[in-house]
Amino acid sequence: MFEPVTLPLWALLLIGILAAWAFLYRLLVPGVRWYFRRKANRVIEELNKRLDLELPPLKLAQRRVLIDRLVYDPKVIEAVDAWCEENNALRDVGIDKARRYAREIVPNFNAYLYFRFGNWLSRRLVRWLYRMRMGHADEKAFASLDPKSSVVFVMNHRSNMDYILVAYLAIDRVALSYAVGEWARVWPLQQLIRSMGAYFVRRGGSNELYRRVLERYVALAVEGGIAQAVFPEGGLSRDGQLRPPKLGLLDYMVRDFDPGGERDILFVPVGINYDRVLEDRTLLHDRESGERRSGSAALRTAFGFIGTQLKLMMKRRWYRYGYACANFGEPVSLREFLAQRDLEPRELEREARFELVQELADDLMQRIGNIIPALPVSIACTVLLETEQPLTHDELRQRMQAMMERIENAGGHVYIPRKDRDYAVDVGLRMLQLRKLVDEQDGKVSMRADEKPLFDYYAAALDHVPRETA
Repeated sequence: MFEPVTLPLWALLLIGILAAWAFLYRLLVPGVRWYFRRKANRVIEELNKRLDLELPPLKLAQRRVLIDRLVYDPKVIEAVDAWCEENNALRDVGIDKARRYAREIVPNFNAYLYFRFGNWLSRRLVRWLYRMRMGHADEKAFASLDPKSSVVFVMNHRSNMDYILVAYLAIDRVALSYAVGEWARVWPLQQLIRSMGAYFVRRGGSNELYRRVLERYVALAVEGGIAQAVFPEGGLSRDGQLRPPKLGLLDYMVRDFDPGGERDILFVPVGINYDRVLEDRTLLHDRESGERRSGSAALRTAFGFIGTQLKLMMKRRWYRYGYACANFGEPVSLREFLAQRDLEPRELEREARFELVQELADDLMQRIGNIIPALPVSIACTVLLETEQPLTHDELRQRMQAMMERIENAGGHVYIPRKDRDYAVDVGLRMLQLRKLVDEQDGKVSMRADEKPLFDYYAAALDHVPRETA
């Protein structure tokens, strides 16, 4: 019984591997999960006391539960049956396909990562690149938000920094769930994005089964009170102006809405602007060429940009990219919007419903345009474009300040750094000088002719901002 037993080396290694796996799977992994779940629960308890809108139970549900609920949704099952009939496939095959779509879409929200790591990362990144500011917010409207409502932030899309900027500015109010494009579906970025509560959307919508799964997830999120953030334009602006709204996600939110139900949908317009958009030259190149750069070309551009910035840092000539600002407008109640038109979206035919959604989208885009913050660089570019001759510093100052007054008198929002108009003018001019976008001769400033597309891009940010005529 106590005699030695001889084993081959491969068997000993196999036993050791199985023992190590059992230790990890049965003891270590459950302990680590318990530890982090305990920390996450403490974070959730703390946040629900502080946030304007508490984290809804659906947002905290386990991902596999959400996937199962989505796959076996009656409308998804109908789409599965239609797909199987069209492709002459078994129902199990269709359900597996729907499950793959659900796994692709459904987020894996982690409150600890979002409010601890995400908050730390966004704070460091945004403050390193910009002087980040919240310009205008309707505090009374926010304070009166019904906690039972589903809040949807709708915003213009200037830069990929929009995701980080708005999430950071709203982090003391709500946890946002973004709709993110396919560009972010790369390891390990997609895992991080999912843990922040974002869900992925394919460009073009793929097939009918995919669209139905996406539709039901968006409806499920709205019904569950998950705060969302969407870009009605569907992509980055390549000329600085607001793009026509796309109706897909808005339609998914509206089509099954019950005006007499317990939960309203509140759309919060958000206007965003930057003194410098990181991707500005890439966006202009895409617009001029009519096609997007390849991944390798974009990667070369990105590394070239990073290299240039590192050289400036080493020479102690690097400066932040000016101001980044977001304005939050008055929420729009979908229930009131429908009541004013005496409409019930669930009773409308497809064409009539799309007309309704188009009207809603146009109204939201107009509200977004009205609250886009006028920043120093956009004002400086507008003034220099309107001027056919070089301006002295005093003339530029007078014209920029006159434009600020016209915008404010018309009800627009100008962000004035330090509440000092002279300083705002200096900031706008300095940013153009640092980027070598202006020529200075004999004490006069003028736009460089070869940089006119960039001036047009930044001036276009103010095209929808209300202003009095000169």
